[in-house]
Amino acid sequence: MSTRLFGEPVRRREDPRLLTGQGRYLDDLGRDALAAAFVRSPHASARIRDVDVAPALDVEGLVAVYTWEDLPERIGRPLPLLIPHPALTHGRTAHPLARDVVRHVGEPVVMVVASDRYAAEDACALIEVDYEPLTPVVGLERAVRGDALVHDDVPGNVGAHLVQEVPGADGRGAAEAIEAAPHTLAFRLHIERSASTPLEGRGVHARWDGRDLRVHSSTQTSTSVRMAVAAALGLPLPNVEVIAPDVGGGFGVKIVHPWPEEILVPWAAMTLGREVKWTEDRREHFIASAHERGQIQDVRVGFDDDGRVLGLDVTILHDHGAYTPYGIIVPIVTSTQLLGPYKIGAYRVEFSSVYTNTLQVTPYRGAGRPQGVFCMERTMDKIARHLGKDRAEVRAANLIGPDEFPYDQGMTFQDGRPLVYDSGDYPRMLRMLKELIGWDDHVGRPGLGIGLGCYVEGTGVGPYEGGHVQVTSDGRVHVSTGLTSQGQGHETAFAQIAASELGVPIERVSVVTGDTRRFGYAVGTFASRAAVMSGNAIALACRKVREKALRIAADALEADPADLEIVEGEVRVVGAPGPAVPLSTVAVLANPLRYAFDEETAKATQFSGAAPPDRPPVAEGDEPGLEGRDYYSPVRSTFAAGMHAAVVETDPDTAEIRVLRYAVVHDCGRLINPMIVEGQIHGGVAQGIGGALYERMVYDEHGQLVNASFMDFLMPYATEIPRVETAHLETPSPLNPLGIKGAGEAGVIPVSAVIASAVEDAEGFPIDRMPLSPSELYHLRLRHAGQEPGGD
Repeated sequence: MSTRLFGEPVRRREDPRLLTGQGRYLDDLGRDALAAAFVRSPHASARIRDVDVAPALDVEGLVAVYTWEDLPERIGRPLPLLIPHPALTHGRTAHPLARDVVRHVGEPVVMVVASDRYAAEDACALIEVDYEPLTPVVGLERAVRGDALVHDDVPGNVGAHLVQEVPGADGRGAAEAIEAAPHTLAFRLHIERSASTPLEGRGVHARWDGRDLRVHSSTQTSTSVRMAVAAALGLPLPNVEVIAPDVGGGFGVKIVHPWPEEILVPWAAMTLGREVKWTEDRREHFIASAHERGQIQDVRVGFDDDGRVLGLDVTILHDHGAYTPYGIIVPIVTSTQLLGPYKIGAYRVEFSSVYTNTLQVTPYRGAGRPQGVFCMERTMDKIARHLGKDRAEVRAANLIGPDEFPYDQGMTFQDGRPLVYDSGDYPRMLRMLKELIGWDDHVGRPGLGIGLGCYVEGTGVGPYEGGHVQVTSDGRVHVSTGLTSQGQGHETAFAQIAASELGVPIERVSVVTGDTRRFGYAVGTFASRAAVMSGNAIALACRKVREKALRIAADALEADPADLEIVEGEVRVVGAPGPAVPLSTVAVLANPLRYAFDEETAKATQFSGAAPPDRPPVAEGDEPGLEGRDYYSPVRSTFAAGMHAAVVETDPDTAEIRVLRYAVVHDCGRLINPMIVEGQIHGGVAQGIGGALYERMVYDEHGQLVNASFMDFLMPYATEIPRVETAHLETPSPLNPLGIKGAGEAGVIPVSAVIASAVEDAEGFPIDRMPLSPSELYHLRLRHAGQEPGGD
């Protein structure tokens, strides 16, 4: 196989193991471990008057029962607020076990540890908790009324409030620009709650040997879990190891840390001196992990006769649930990524993030971007409808030109850095999409509609990631990085980078992620950042290894390092068929030995004559071994982009919506592996169609999640997902050595906006709320025909 693998569609190396049942997930560990289970609140809002554990004490196999009162002070304190922000004036996090008050259905109140999960669940069922129900706050409108409070010390339920405003080129603010515009529109949009629901839920396994703690967690951020666990338990960081085994999907929900269980299970293992394990069941995931998406957006826009936006004012009401462990990243991303690929004249955005007695809201694949794109793309469609113009034409009138990069949107992004787009060619992308979907050739007929949506996605968010690369005496290359994998193809893409940089066959490269024993400093896998961050760090580490390999081989070959290259795992003189030194031999020469372990290592021992006698075996400033470590820390995020289009059919009788065609043009800079990128896009589109047409979290007025199972929470099957047609545009990022941008969330971001655009085209009336079910479309038809009372 060629060693020039960057950009090649290499098949995923991890798939044979995972698809044949050889994966090792959290619940495969700790077969002899004690099992934990939790008593969770059945109320959305209530005071805990008493907990009676006596009825459970006779359960056979019961080992321990813990309430908040049983926890040491440092364990029982509120969990960390991971990302503080000046606008988050009333940030609140939960206790690991509820203290005095519960604030959503599913909040943990009691932890039970038993010989197995069956006994633990039996004991949970017998524990009696006396609750005093309080008035629950459910829904954004109820929350902002403030007549009932989720937290007594948070006025009006408002946890955060933030305004950002960018004046137009003439210096006018958004309100003034809108007022002076030839045309204006005002409208309200709704995006409802959904959830990531990965195939594998959360899980934790812990083992304590009296000195060291080893934790396995189904997480997207093992190094951060390690630091959080060490801090909570008062352990020195070197005495804590955290390992992410194979992880069955994350999509954002597993970036949150530490979960209560990630503190309680290790603490129980230390307290009891036994291995302890907890794995989340499906109902627990629905009611006790995290949701996303819920927003109400009020929009005012002013524009000219060509559809160019002169002023835009958006007010966002964001539901962050009962707690804010991950800060206000989601509404920040919504408010900044809303701008998309457009030059907006004057822009003002204001959001309020409010508490409700529902499950907490944290990032889910797309992380606020689907809401922002829905807002902007619905705005573009409304402008086109108002002016009687083609929807693509209106978008083209507002696009940033390819000669305008870097383009500063004048705002502060989620990483605290300026919102500056690094590269792109949006007009060309729009032309490619129109050709791919056949936009100009589309012939409308009743029930058939076409729609499109454009977006820019901030990727490669800092602060850093690292990579370590080691070549061993057998010629194998071992790569490790701290971020974790949940199905993204890291084992393949990172191996392609290393093989290309070092000139070795990919079969000789192995990759380890998410193991703090191998790499201790990392941030995590989220925000389409893995390839940008760890990919560049691995490339930089490989370049250190390559430089050292050429330097060592130059002595052996009596050549200038500048005249050498590495091809198929051998160092040789460029363009000369003469002698070559295998990397395995270079690795041996890089590590002067006293002892010989085999014939190969005997070449580097002290009597082998391998090193000149007038120089120390390890030169000053050098290190033994052929390995390198490096970090990549960007000055700011990269910005990928994409445009999607779809053709849908709406049934005239049942109002069922079928997606007939779906097309994507995507730009993530240089492609490491086009096959993996397309897989990410296809999976994202499937998830986006689910969010547009099927998936929603439905709470009743009492704060009960009424569809907390796959019987009632609908997801699309393969039969609902069309073939996704893709095309790629590569505008390399100037911000990193590899010129790459992220792609992990791209597929999901614009789908709701695209489907809304297409259904609106098919039906002829506005679609301002997502997700859209057949029953809702049916009632919208009646309302549009004047046969049903209107109003939101």
